[in-house]
Amino acid sequence: MEDAVWNHSTFSKNRERLLDESLLSKLFESVLAIARRHKLLSSEHFSVDGSLIDAWASHKSFKPKDDDDEGGSGGKERDFRDERRSNETHESTTDPEAQLMRKGNGMEARLRYGLHHVMENRNHLVVGVKTTPAASVSEREAALALLKEIGHWGSKKAPTRSVTGRNTVGAIESQV
Repeated sequence: MEDAVWNHSTFSKNRERLLDESLLSKLFESVLAIARRHKLLSSEHFSVDGSLIDAWASHKSFKPKDDDDEGGSGGKERDFRDERRSNETHESTTDPEAQLMRKGNGMEARLRYGLHHVMENRNHLVVGVKTTPAASVSEREAALALLKEIGHWGSKKAPTRSVTGRNTVGAIESQV
């Protein structure tokens, strides 16, 4: 607790190693194992939620898929006004999996991912996380996949009780 906070350059040097999916998965699973050991996880009541997170890509990298012009405009700032761009016709050159998405009507579209999580309600611990392409997977589909993955803590089998029984799941799906 009393250790000095990392300098930003230390994080930058270790970013790739820290963001390695397998390392983060192992860390997440070990935290859940500690919570299970201390009986902090319930298999009865859950909440699911989804959100959009910005990708590490800019609008400048969102170019037509059939664009062969690698040289660009010679360093000039590109004007996107009156240009129709969509995920079907364009993709990011720096992060091809990111998709153009807006949080609601009237809001700006950005390159984003969907972030979905399942939370155990007794102690409010996140027990499952999934990222998806923002525009192609609905919150409902991602939540059902996550619930199927986590199943019961003591067994590999998914819960068989109905939502009206002992196991419950609460969710709010927002339309964008």
